Amino acid sequence: MKTVNVYEAKTHLSQLLDLAASGEEVVIARAGRPLAKLIPYQANVQPRKPGYWKGKVRIAKDFDALPDTVLKAFEGHEG
Repeated sequence: MKTVNVYEAKTHLSQLLDLAASGEEVVIARAGRPLAKLIPYQANVQPRKPGYWKGKVRIAKDFDALPDTVLKAFEGHEG
């Protein structure tokens, strides 16, 4: 963890942001007293809930059926 004073933080903010983005914590102090901590941003990600869409989505029985002309085109046949 790196500690810097307010003046240094103001003059080197871009470099300190790079440090924080890479995972290092930076403490900003005034007169040797810690005031704030600069840490990497992490979005609040909600954990996935299995089965959330159950009963809300229907897949047709012929979902993967293709007309012969389309199938032949995918296989590289013309016409």
